[in-house]
Amino acid sequence: MEKYSRLRDAVQTLAGLELVEAPSATDTQILYAHDPGYLVKVIQGTLSAQEQKEIGFPWSRQMVERSRRSAGATLAAAKIALKDGIAANLAGGTHHAYRDRGSGFCVFNDSVIAARTLQKELDPNLRIAIIDLDVHQGNGTASILKNDTSIFTLSIHGENNFPFRKEVSDFDVGLADGCNDQAYLQALSEALDFLSSDFKPNFIIYLAGADPHEDDRLGRLKISKEGMRLRDETVFQYGLDRHIPIAFSMAGGYGKEISSTVEIHLQTIQTALRLLKNYRHAPIGSALKK
Repeated sequence: MEKYSRLRDAVQTLAGLELVEAPSATDTQILYAHDPGYLVKVIQGTLSAQEQKEIGFPWSRQMVERSRRSAGATLAAAKIALKDGIAANLAGGTHHAYRDRGSGFCVFNDSVIAARTLQKELDPNLRIAIIDLDVHQGNGTASILKNDTSIFTLSIHGENNFPFRKEVSDFDVGLADGCNDQAYLQALSEALDFLSSDFKPNFIIYLAGADPHEDDRLGRLKISKEGMRLRDETVFQYGLDRHIPIAFSMAGGYGKEISSTVEIHLQTIQTALRLLKNYRHAPIGSALKK
């Protein structure tokens, strides 16, 4: 948890961005992604011991509020991205949460909540791609959206990593342990080519996990810091070149040293800032008009 406060402190030193307090997702917005019975158990604190164990957090009112705000922050970033082109949630990426249960330190699925809220409350014609580059497959996201043709789920992850029973995304790439920069970036390029030909999104939610990095305790891949920068640059460039707004979240990161995870997350934000500055003249949201 300490990485979040450290990242916020580091981000405050950067020019060209504004930090905004995360709002809470409403019950209605959470229910766009989750079962009413599950929401009631989370709010009332009636999750069973096994359900809490699967989530990984003991229940508390603070846990509930943090989970609401984590989802609300991705939604807020998405709304800002529609106007400014790119915006970020300094937490989020809670992609293991299923419709009716939490899992893997994820209570509510912020990406699905944000995507469906945009469609239901702002623009029903949004075609949203969730590009999940956390090292762990976005199993909860894939499960919730398996019959939703308006939201495309793309996951590039470690094949032998958690979750050990994978769900089926619209496009999955399972990477071998020890995967290097070249193989990773090639897989990403091919995935984005498929996304362009098969779906043609006009909005992107990007999970920029730090855990593919070679120093991550849980990642099992061998992606260098420069490889991580190129990964982020590829996704942001993809959106900017096509004038597609991007909301991104930090997702996972479990470095042997907390500082290494913070550096990767900070690098993602710096990359977005640099590229967005170069595209200030471009009509970012024009993809929405096509």
